[in-house]
Amino acid sequence: MKIKTMWKVYIYKFLISLTFIDGVIIPFFTIWGGLIFTQIMILQSWFMLCIFLLEIPSGAIADYLGRKNTLFIATIIGIMAIIIYSSIANFFIFMLGELFWAFSAALISGALEAFIYDKLKENGLSRFSRKFFSRSEIFMLLGFSVSAPLGSLIAYFIGLRYTMLFISIPYIIAAIITLMFKEPQIETTISRKSYFKILKNGVNTFFREKNLLIIAINYIIIYVIGYLMIWLYQPMLNQVGISIIYYGLISTASTGFQIFMMNSYHKLEGIFKSRKYVLLFTALITVIMYIVGGLTLYIPLVIISIVLIKGIGLSRTPIFIDYMNKYIPSSERSTTLSTINMFQKLIIMIVNPIIGWSVAYWSLNYTLIIIGVVSLVFIFIFRIKERQLLIYDKED
Repeated sequence: MKIKTMWKVYIYKFLISLTFIDGVIIPFFTIWGGLIFTQIMILQSWFMLCIFLLEIPSGAIADYLGRKNTLFIATIIGIMAIIIYSSIANFFIFMLGELFWAFSAALISGALEAFIYDKLKENGLSRFSRKFFSRSEIFMLLGFSVSAPLGSLIAYFIGLRYTMLFISIPYIIAAIITLMFKEPQIETTISRKSYFKILKNGVNTFFREKNLLIIAINYIIIYVIGYLMIWLYQPMLNQVGISIIYYGLISTASTGFQIFMMNSYHKLEGIFKSRKYVLLFTALITVIMYIVGGLTLYIPLVIISIVLIKGIGLSRTPIFIDYMNKYIPSSERSTTLSTINMFQKLIIMIVNPIIGWSVAYWSLNYTLIIIGVVSLVFIFIFRIKERQLLIYDKED
């Protein structure tokens, strides 16, 4: 494959990751939008539900319209979501915006992965797919890292509404770039099963492989609390009096630490001489930092807890997928991983409003402590043993 073809894909991924709003998302909702934290978290559950319901239909659309056309349409839908969100500060308008965001995200997720894989297959390079997908993820994280501090500056000097509205600029450029894509001549049509069939097949695999179930639960617990910190860190910073101009820098520090951790797990295995202790150590650091974050108002400790929770909690996906794949026969791999992803979304949908209510009507600090303590209990109940990580890949 010509390198310039992939560079267009990477630039596209970078551009759609320039979400300036991320660094000031809570002030956007509370100050400009007039929402309370409970409503914010209900919106995120609504977004997850929309993604959940649109994931399979969006894949069928990508197969029918082609990857290039789907990516163009998805990007235009994303621009519509931005315009809706920036139009009127109203909870139900935001719900409509989240629906458009979810549809755009679901279309992009399936179509972009298929586009990359089909292009690699067309050029006889499908064996290098992991390398290209990893590079694509790096460009996404770079986009987040650049846009968060820029968003804080936009909010501080121009206004919160414009942090959302200005996302349309990179999205418009991204839409133009999709028109430069060349549709792959080889297209892999993915067999798309119903939600219930995916869940049934995945659950059967878990009942057959109890070790896989324990590994999956351990992964989901830490991922979910890492995800929750995306929404909790800005109230934490506001509580200790940090200006919104610095929110983006702290978000970028978290993303930078996430990238560092994603590239450090194999080194940590060498240091600890044990996979089990690496997973236990990273899980403990994440949950303990929740407790620390809830107990202190000392600014350096608050920032450290945020960076560690987000950086570690959201960085363990690649290594856990590697461990879980060893228990899953290749013919069941896609279905089982989809099941884990679906359960992850369902848990987030349920937990979001509970956390939102707790922060809005009870206490941010007590909420952080309880998340840490409850997660700590679950981590020890579903702790991973070394023998569960020592298994050869299951292939047909």
